[in-house]
Amino acid sequence: METDEIPEQPSGPEQPFGAESPSEPKRKRPRRRRLLRIALIVFGVCVGAVVGLFGVIWVMTPIPDTTQDLATAQGSVIYYRNGKSVLATQGTNRKNVPLSEVPEPVRQAVIAAENRTFYNDQGVSLSGTARAVWSTVTGQQLQGGSTITQQLVRNYYSGLSQERSVERKLKEIMIALKVDRSKSKDWVLEQYLNTIYFGRGAYGIQAASQAYFGKNTRDLTPAEGAYLAAVIQQPSRFANPKGTDLDAAKSRWQAVVDGMVQTRAMTGEQAAALTFPTLAKQKAPLTLDGQNGFMVAQVTAELNRLGYTDEDISQGGLKITTTFDKKLMKLAERSVKSVLPDNMPQKVRTGLAAVDPATGEVLAFYGGRYESNQYDNAFSAKVQAGSTFKPYTLAAALENGYGLTSRVNGNSPMRIASATIPNSGGQSYGSSIDLVQATRNSVNTAFVDLGQQVGLGKVAEAAEAAGIPADQLTQHRAAATFPLGVASVSAVQQASGFGTFAAQGIHHDVHVIRSITDADGNTRKITAPGRRAFSEDTAADTTYALEQVVRGGTGTAAQLSDRPVAGKTGTTDKSAAVWFTGYVPQLSVAVNMFRDDNKAVEVPGYGALYGGTLPAQIWKQFMSEAMDGKPVKDFPDPSSYYYGGYDSYDPYGSYGGYDRYGDRYGDRFNRDNGGDGGNASPSPQPSATDPGTPDPGRPDGGETTGPGRPDGDGGTGGTGGSTEPPGNTDHTEAPPDQPTQ
Repeated sequence: METDEIPEQPSGPEQPFGAESPSEPKRKRPRRRRLLRIALIVFGVCVGAVVGLFGVIWVMTPIPDTTQDLATAQGSVIYYRNGKSVLATQGTNRKNVPLSEVPEPVRQAVIAAENRTFYNDQGVSLSGTARAVWSTVTGQQLQGGSTITQQLVRNYYSGLSQERSVERKLKEIMIALKVDRSKSKDWVLEQYLNTIYFGRGAYGIQAASQAYFGKNTRDLTPAEGAYLAAVIQQPSRFANPKGTDLDAAKSRWQAVVDGMVQTRAMTGEQAAALTFPTLAKQKAPLTLDGQNGFMVAQVTAELNRLGYTDEDISQGGLKITTTFDKKLMKLAERSVKSVLPDNMPQKVRTGLAAVDPATGEVLAFYGGRYESNQYDNAFSAKVQAGSTFKPYTLAAALENGYGLTSRVNGNSPMRIASATIPNSGGQSYGSSIDLVQATRNSVNTAFVDLGQQVGLGKVAEAAEAAGIPADQLTQHRAAATFPLGVASVSAVQQASGFGTFAAQGIHHDVHVIRSITDADGNTRKITAPGRRAFSEDTAADTTYALEQVVRGGTGTAAQLSDRPVAGKTGTTDKSAAVWFTGYVPQLSVAVNMFRDDNKAVEVPGYGALYGGTLPAQIWKQFMSEAMDGKPVKDFPDPSSYYYGGYDSYDPYGSYGGYDRYGDRYGDRFNRDNGGDGGNASPSPQPSATDPGTPDPGRPDGGETTGPGRPDGDGGTGGTGGSTEPPGNTDHTEAPPDQPTQ
């Protein structure tokens, strides 16, 4: 019988909808669970490994103890003596400044351009780092994402190169994280601003401010700060932009300004009021041509002698103030070039040196053309002094009891042992002449005789006391002609030596640096303590004798119209070197001319030169302008000559329009000589040509003492008794066959 009941289902658990039927395998469920557990375990191990690896790397990556040389190097600046005019820069162009000197808008501009989360992040950008790592692994050039802290770490600390590697990137990240934890954000920003390169050769914000806008960092405007922030991205392209580069620079600048609005560093209205700044003209780097190269070489050498290494100079941020007067340096070069004729032989070299007698400071010099010959004519080149050495012989005698009225033999020739020594042209001045006449006429035999009487050792001691190095004298001091100047000296040494007489017997060693200020602001003053080389009487008497050389002797071409001058000409044998060295109380100057090949210094139209021609004229040209407007100072009175009863010589005459003694001694001169004060003609000396009578064609109005030699210097070697062969100027330090000036 049919019924409507539903048949009873088999008993058992109720199966949910979609469940596997009892007939399906039940092994899949535990397998999936096992796989899940395995995955979780692997993930945990990986995480642990990463954490462990991170810990290991963290521990093994300390913040480096040292910084990169370039990151902290501050180049040194060399100034002229005024401490303001830059002579040269050495090393990295960087001057560190504290963050307090960086205006807030400038800081915010850099943050907006480089790392807007700087004050909030942990020193690392995870997204940026991921991009950088992926770029390194794949070689693709993706946008970088380094924070300011990472950039600092990469450029500041040693041990981190600029190579693209995962290892270097991980190391950078670790150090950046540690720096962020151990240093303040302001410290990081300050180091960053002082480290990065801004283009135009400028490292750091201060150098960049000067390079782009000619001002200090503290004076930057917001618009200027935004430009410097923009430059960081492409310093070479934006250093001096033109055309499309200028368009790109303006676009980047605007992006930085907009970023400052977004970071709320300024309002939209403030941003809209900014205009693209005007960039200063890019300055050409200071070159070492002309005299600059010589000046820097001398400054560097003196710094080394003072204990500063080359690294100190190029990286120590020194401010070096030299002794060089900018105007006088230009005057020295102009004086030489204006006097030398256009047809001057290229092999003839000219040097000039000007020294302050009161300090030993080298105020100016001319060393030639640095571009063609780095061996300068003023400091480095040493040539025979010729008769400019005779004042040391005179000083030696005066120091040892002689007076200006002491008599020596002026006859020619003179024989000493196997040596025969003549005067220039064989001129004899008599068997008994005083030391003033011997100096005035540059009588060779008189000075050889004087050297024999005083002792050549005393002559060497006098020269050393005046600053001539002993090693330049040793090989010559036994020669009878030693008093005539067979030893070689430089122009600077002679200017310094004669400066000892100008300073009344006090010698100051020459130097070219006045002060050195280090990067911390500590200043070291450089001075040369004075030491007494000669008594005041010796200096005064030597000066008086040298005045007569200029008043009416071999150096009349050096007369100045408004003040007294003391000086000495010098001409070596066969005119291989010619000199004039002279001084006024405030300044001592030496001029020399020579050839590297030891041949005669000859100039078309002049013939063989002597000290009283072009060297004396150059000296006068320089001194006339250098002393223009300076007070006229008289030399001290001689100690014995006026009062020694010697009346046959006129010590009171005027020269060049300046009468040193006319007012003071006019009455005595009128009484003793029947003259008219300071304007009488000098009385003739025994056995001497009248020095007041100029030769025809003589440019200096001096005397003629023999055929072919109008200067009376007589050379240095004569015909014997010298350790130097005739004509040898002994400038062995100078390289042969170099271009000359």
